[in-house]
Amino acid sequence: MTSKNNTSSKLDYNLVFILILLFLASCLAIYSAQASGQYKENFLIKQIVWYGVGAGIIAIVMTLDSDQLRKLTWYAYGFGIFLLCFLIVAPKSIAPVINGAKNWFVLPGIGSLQPSELVKIFIILGLARVIDQHHQKNVIKTMQSDFWLLIKMGIVTMVPLALIIKQDLGTALVFIAILVGMIFISGISWKLLVPMFSAGIVLIGTVFYFVLWNPDFLAKYLGVGEYQLRRIYSWLDPYSYQGTDAYQLTKSLLAIGSGQTGGKGFGNREVYLPESQTDFIFSVVGEEYGFIGASVLISLFFLLIYHITKVGMETKNNFYTYICVGVISMITFHVFQNIGMTIGVLPITGIPLPFISYGGSALMGNMLGLGLIFSIRYHYKKYMFSTTA
Repeated sequence: MTSKNNTSSKLDYNLVFILILLFLASCLAIYSAQASGQYKENFLIKQIVWYGVGAGIIAIVMTLDSDQLRKLTWYAYGFGIFLLCFLIVAPKSIAPVINGAKNWFVLPGIGSLQPSELVKIFIILGLARVIDQHHQKNVIKTMQSDFWLLIKMGIVTMVPLALIIKQDLGTALVFIAILVGMIFISGISWKLLVPMFSAGIVLIGTVFYFVLWNPDFLAKYLGVGEYQLRRIYSWLDPYSYQGTDAYQLTKSLLAIGSGQTGGKGFGNREVYLPESQTDFIFSVVGEEYGFIGASVLISLFFLLIYHITKVGMETKNNFYTYICVGVISMITFHVFQNIGMTIGVLPITGIPLPFISYGGSALMGNMLGLGLIFSIRYHYKKYMFSTTA
């Protein structure tokens, strides 16, 4: 027996509250970062505008139910592939080469757009659709069906990955993190996963071996650039490169360390850190608010991830659950990688801190991801005596 009077379909106010806290944290950090005087632009105003645009994106996506999201998935995925392909062949007037890579479209009157930030969400939708359809068609699991699912998931991820891996290694790692997270939830047998991930670990170890002892091999046969190798060397021994490639890292370590427990207070920064409003925004938080402030910000991210996890567990719609796992994988990797690189635990990859770092493209991608979560929470229904949703 079901009762429509007990149906719950509403805005997720808890998620709204978390997003507002992230917005306020971003505004405070960017306001302090831009006070360094490196640029005359007002990044704070631009970030507020981008948050407004992101709110509009959430409002639009929230109206889409699971059936509509399924129908739009491959159109969105195809559009993302088109953008990545066009970026490669686009003239330098609209896709300039920066630091040897073409990652951005420059749109007059709008600003820059990094299509790979949007493609992250399109991959999540594509993988969720593939897993959901596969299990609907293969009710009885076999090793053969699991292997075929693994192949399909790999194809969905590897097509855009191949288009950006040489241009943007950081985003490529995010794609892989999303794939790994969704593989774990896909129900594929561990008899396939254990050998696969073991091979991945061996591959990573082999790459590190060549990076440290035979970098010429990577440059000659894999096309790894010298600047990419220097990033790893400067991470392993930052103070030997503090005047060049590790300048940002050593300044970041100094800023965070000088914040100590309680920080220096709002606006009382002393360590000059170029571009701190983007990838190194956590350094600003660490210096001004110390260990306590940094811990509060990290706890806010854990609260966000916990809430998305709760949404994914409450819905009985498998497609929705897979989307939640993809968004969690994306945000979690971003947070750990960004904070890890600012404190020297992980190499610098140029990955921004979600919802905090300045940047329209990254924020739009993250807001689009949260739009999916808002949609899930808005459309799933709870019935008093029903197990369906």
